[in-house]
Amino acid sequence: MSEKKLFLLDAYALIFRAYYAFIKNPRITSYGLNTNAIFGFTNTLIDVLGNQKPSHIAVVFDHKSKTLRAQEYEFYKANRDETPEDIKLAEPFIRKIISAFQIPIYEAEGYEADDIIGTLAKKAEKKGFTTYMMTPDKDFGQLVSENIFMLRPGRQGNDHEIWGKEEIQKKFNLNHPKQVIDFLGLMGDSVDNIPGVPGIGPKTASKLLLEFGDIDGIYKNINQLKGKVKERLEENIESAAISKKLATIVLDVPISFDSGKMMVREPNKLELSQIFSELEFRNLSRRILGPEPPKAKTTQGNLFDQPQVSIDTTNPEDKTEAKPEFLTIQSVKHDYQLIQTKEQRQKIITELLSCSLFSFDTETDSLNPLEANLLGISFSSNKSTGYYQAMPADFEQCKNILNDFKPLLEHKKIKKVAQNIKYDWMVLLKYDIHIQSPFEDTMLAHYILDADSKHNLNFLAEQYLNYQPISIASLIGKKGKNQLNFNSVPLDKAMEYAVEDADITLQIFHNIQNDLQKQDKNEVYKKIEIPLVEVLVDMEKEGVNIDANFLNKYAQTLQNESINLEKKVFDKAEVEFNLASPKQLGEVLFDKLKLDSKAKKTKTGQYKTDEETLQKLALQHELPQIILEYRQIQKLRSTYVEALPQLINVQTGRVHTSFAQAVAATGRLSSNHPNLQNIPIRTERGRQVRKAFIPRDKNHVLMASDYSQIELRIVASISNDEAMKEAFQKGMDIHTATAARVFGVNYKQVDQEMRRKAKTVNFGIIYGITAFGLSQRVGIPRKEAAQIIDEYFNQFSGIKKYMENSIQLCRENGFVSTISGRKRYIKDINSQNRTVVGFAERNAINAPIQGSAADMIKIAMVSVYKRLKEEKMKTKMILQVHDELLFDTPKNEIDQAKEIIEFEMENAMKLNVPIVVESGVGQNWLEAH
Repeated sequence: MSEKKLFLLDAYALIFRAYYAFIKNPRITSYGLNTNAIFGFTNTLIDVLGNQKPSHIAVVFDHKSKTLRAQEYEFYKANRDETPEDIKLAEPFIRKIISAFQIPIYEAEGYEADDIIGTLAKKAEKKGFTTYMMTPDKDFGQLVSENIFMLRPGRQGNDHEIWGKEEIQKKFNLNHPKQVIDFLGLMGDSVDNIPGVPGIGPKTASKLLLEFGDIDGIYKNINQLKGKVKERLEENIESAAISKKLATIVLDVPISFDSGKMMVREPNKLELSQIFSELEFRNLSRRILGPEPPKAKTTQGNLFDQPQVSIDTTNPEDKTEAKPEFLTIQSVKHDYQLIQTKEQRQKIITELLSCSLFSFDTETDSLNPLEANLLGISFSSNKSTGYYQAMPADFEQCKNILNDFKPLLEHKKIKKVAQNIKYDWMVLLKYDIHIQSPFEDTMLAHYILDADSKHNLNFLAEQYLNYQPISIASLIGKKGKNQLNFNSVPLDKAMEYAVEDADITLQIFHNIQNDLQKQDKNEVYKKIEIPLVEVLVDMEKEGVNIDANFLNKYAQTLQNESINLEKKVFDKAEVEFNLASPKQLGEVLFDKLKLDSKAKKTKTGQYKTDEETLQKLALQHELPQIILEYRQIQKLRSTYVEALPQLINVQTGRVHTSFAQAVAATGRLSSNHPNLQNIPIRTERGRQVRKAFIPRDKNHVLMASDYSQIELRIVASISNDEAMKEAFQKGMDIHTATAARVFGVNYKQVDQEMRRKAKTVNFGIIYGITAFGLSQRVGIPRKEAAQIIDEYFNQFSGIKKYMENSIQLCRENGFVSTISGRKRYIKDINSQNRTVVGFAERNAINAPIQGSAADMIKIAMVSVYKRLKEEKMKTKMILQVHDELLFDTPKNEIDQAKEIIEFEMENAMKLNVPIVVESGVGQNWLEAH
């Protein structure tokens, strides 16, 4: 491949993408400027320069003038929403930043960025360049060739995708990238309002093009076709021709190709410093320009010639993946040693046994700790020093070596420090190493300090040490079929990488401990999160027994039900269409059936057909309700019924979920691989899935212990509302008691409809429900909903006062706290943006409630686990789902286990209302609930 690498960035596509990536958690300056788009685009630019190493680069904008396509066809892009004001305000800053990086901007009157990029790419190809078009827009697929590629921005922490000819052909199921033009001509494009041929979807389009080559070939052979496909093509011959023309990227824009102009240059750091200062990009400025902003023209080397370039945007508990974002220009001297003999190993172990604490890290061949084989282990007890023990492939040999480290890792007085210690702990269990307290976890410590942030090792190293560790991708390559295994990395490089992890973990630990003490957060870390690690290790190792036969039969039942529902949909709609296509569904609901004359399209040009929209429509027509039911079945099948049997571990015969402590900002545990916390419980079909969760054998039962209405009890306690406290203290049904007060009737006169409305308000209030929201949920006029909310606050004035106080305290302090002292920082509480402030205020009200409930069940888990262990019981805690704990219990321990579990759960946290735990047992989870 050519050394001349040209990168052409599709400006607006990347700007819009960056803006919407932060839409739920916007970045707002102190003077009210939304910098989502600027920050995201700048990071993308730095990523390309630092990681992709272009020799040439340019950024291409759409011109403000009316395009030639729109001049000829008024409908082209006519459905586009107005550009958000925040993006309009951001664009001048983005152009300044591009200029400061000394990157040329291209735009041409009458033409779109697509056309300019296409023209430049083809001209560059003739001059021996390899060109990468950076854009998420699939239209660019038509330009791909041997020397022209698409670079699609990654999502949710994933690497950027490079699409060449092979990827385009596979993605669209075509013979050649040029056929993308005809593909779009047939399919149409709702984003650009290109009509295409109605009724022709992607499968039909690719099938026709594979057989006939292009649109002209299809029409030449139209008589070979039959049925609706033939009819639709014949009826829309002009539409197909126009659509193909609109989808074709122009390759002869009158613009010159000046390679000298596009050559990568040293950025103007002084100018960047001034822009970043104005935008309040302090961290970004420090990362790119160093701790001291440049005062005058600098003579430093090229910023983009540094060896280590990485970002970590992965799951906070995944410490093995690194992604590009910023650059580090430092080198650190260190003394890392490879352990090569038993004598050397014994000497180092003796040395570590004399320390009060050390850090360690494992290297493995899998992110799944139950499947992972240990490849090596590293240790560090002093800054910039450490040791690495590589492990043999043979399990017994590996176990023998680890046995030497057993006294160290199981020492009951020496503190063990790790990043995400739960993973290392579970890996070592396979080799009969049981980590013993005391231990520390830098990931969990940082989670307590800043729950909304990232907690991976790369991020912490940059935050605390201003250092960027070696990227794993630099050793084994990026994710994909060509990625190497860590055991194939040369030993000297493996040692550098592994010991560095232990070394910087140790350094981070010392820094982070100071912050925990200063911010008065050590209590939550020490008494809740750290003791919980051992509980979760045991739960994950234990797993849960699954009845695969039941699920296989249930899958068939659901399949039959979905087929019947699909037939009902087609009967009601009087047309067959792809139920999985939001575009086609929107056309049926709004264009054909005209269920909502005011229906709006999304920014992609499609009608909204989400659950909320369908529920509203279901009030006036049966079809949306049938579709909702159909979707529910499909999701249930794919997510659980068909998926769970595939996740049964071959060695244990059980399903092992992973509980993540450092993900949810509320303090809640999250479950993944698989997520067992989202199994539907409100629908009969969803409840049936719980039948698949069974005891280990016939001598055991499942016991489920559930907090009763714990969040409302916490609301009553922390708000000190007398009316709500009274209801709980008297053992009344809280929703009936609420309805009696709100509707002014006797407790016994409350009917089901009153109770339903009261229940919605009870749970909705703590999430900031509005009159509009209440009216939508319970199907009543907004005026009536407003009256109910007003009367609610009259009757429960303590709750109103709590909400107001929470917001006020948060404005003053910048955070709110749970009953246990867990702090949640609400950074936008004083923003000038009303939308952002509204979201922040709801968080300020809700975070102490959700967080206290999360703390309570975590404390309960630790206490229950400790009691069961102390009393040498065989009952095992196997799942935690929201406010419920599930146990695999021997039949002869049912009464004793129930007594222990309920006592520890009810006494986990003191409230000024009774805490109630309800337990049940059964031969499956549903029976036990």
